[in-house]
Amino acid sequence: MVLLQTLVRLISFALLVVLALAGLAAAVFAVVGLTQLGDLAALDSFRDTVGGFLRALEADGPAAVVAALAGLGGLLLGLLLLAGILIPRRERLVTLERSPEGVLAARRRTLGQVAGALAEQTRGVTEAKARVRPRRRGGGTVRLRATRTRPSDAKQVKDAVSEQLRSLTGPFALKAKVAVRAPDGRRSRVQ
Repeated sequence: MVLLQTLVRLISFALLVVLALAGLAAAVFAVVGLTQLGDLAALDSFRDTVGGFLRALEADGPAAVVAALAGLGGLLLGLLLLAGILIPRRERLVTLERSPEGVLAARRRTLGQVAGALAEQTRGVTEAKARVRPRRRGGGTVRLRATRTRPSDAKQVKDAVSEQLRSLTGPFALKAKVAVRAPDGRRSRVQ
């Protein structure tokens, strides 16, 4: 899987480089003029046929300014796309604790898996899924959805899961929101 992802990134990067070089070549030929291109390729008849049309396309004044700004905008857009591929994304971490020694942070998915594992240890819970959203100033919110067994009481299960999550949310600035639902019958597990 990693090899495939690397291959896709290399191919997409190569295609972007080819596209950028083609745009650069088009810009150079537009500045230098198509007459020299015709001389290089020995396309005198093509130059004579297309030359009148190209002279009619040349413009002065505001139309030339708009064309130049459009070309500059396209160039900047291409550079931004290349930068977007080359610069790696910053992973959003949940800051658990700040101190003079440093910052303790964790990945969102890992915290969600820990919260789910803690909730599944609670009596009456058959399945738990958690999502963690970081807050700007540190900490975050843990949203946990737990499926309970049929004979168990929803309020008791919710309180027990909240109590179980205190070992994770208590020491850190995490806020837990627990939702408990009854099994739907199709894929419910038995405890």
